[in-house]
Amino acid sequence: MTDSARRDGTPDRDDNPDANPDTTTERKKKRPNKKVAAAAYTRRTETRTTGAKYPRKPKAGARKPKPEKATPATPTISNAKPARHQNTDTSRRPHVAPEDGVRLQKVLAQAGVASRRAAEELIEQGRVEVDGRIVTEQGVRVDPGSAVVRVDGIRVVVKADLVHIALNKPRGWQSTMSDDLGRPCIGDIVSERVQAGQRLFHVGRLDADTEGLILLTNDGDLAHRLMHPSFEVSKTYLATVHGVMERSAGKQLRAGVELEDGPAKVDAFTILDVNEGRTLVKVVLHEGRKHIVRRLFDAVGFPVRRLVRTDIGAVALGDQRPGTLRVLGRGEVGSLYGAVGL
Repeated sequence: MTDSARRDGTPDRDDNPDANPDTTTERKKKRPNKKVAAAAYTRRTETRTTGAKYPRKPKAGARKPKPEKATPATPTISNAKPARHQNTDTSRRPHVAPEDGVRLQKVLAQAGVASRRAAEELIEQGRVEVDGRIVTEQGVRVDPGSAVVRVDGIRVVVKADLVHIALNKPRGWQSTMSDDLGRPCIGDIVSERVQAGQRLFHVGRLDADTEGLILLTNDGDLAHRLMHPSFEVSKTYLATVHGVMERSAGKQLRAGVELEDGPAKVDAFTILDVNEGRTLVKVVLHEGRKHIVRRLFDAVGFPVRRLVRTDIGAVALGDQRPGTLRVLGRGEVGSLYGAVGL
């Protein structure tokens, strides 16, 4: 027997590689390539170290993996037209001043609102508003020069150098701070304040023959808004006219009268008294054109003999004597700021 055999009858492996070339070639193919194995080991090591992922080769006939859902990028907020609550940090309050600010309760006390203890109670009750936000915590510091403070919705002037004065202009005086012709003017009445360094603006004008209420302030923004017709701050006049005025004339004034510079009308009209051929009339209007009241009454055939302005918004002349000054109260000042949106 030429072929070697084992005792159990199975053929023995041929030690001669040339004896069966097909078997040897197949055996070589099954041996792993050392270089390929080393490269695979290196890739596995790098994956564990760096976390990098190598895509696996899909098996034949296997389903394709589902595409991963793309995560949308974080939208960029445009600063061209910011929204009201964009990038709002509720933990920070823009009205809080740095350490050189003044405590809110002290500011309220200095403004004459209440004592410090009472001001603290107002804050706890949520009745105090600073720069558009209600303040309920104690110890908040504000800048009196720029903070807008309101109590129960009414503006409180906390800036120490602001001045608001009511003047009863006498008849025959000019509504100017100085007069080149030497005629008496309202500047003569407040000359001591001007010399002390106060720069005052008169809110509007009254002609020389008209007497009554004129406001003086050093708040230029307030003065401008009070004079601007778009804010429609009402003004009340008492007019004594020639003749017995009928109610039909009042209806005509409320409906509107055509003047040389355009139509005009009054907001309210009331006949108060008729005596000795004269009529005392109360009119309310928000117009601010020159001689507007006199021209309106002339247009309906009742010339004005005497004219007194008694009210501007919520500020009333009362029993104040001609030529005297009166510092406005906190409520009056707050109503003026509220009327013009400040």
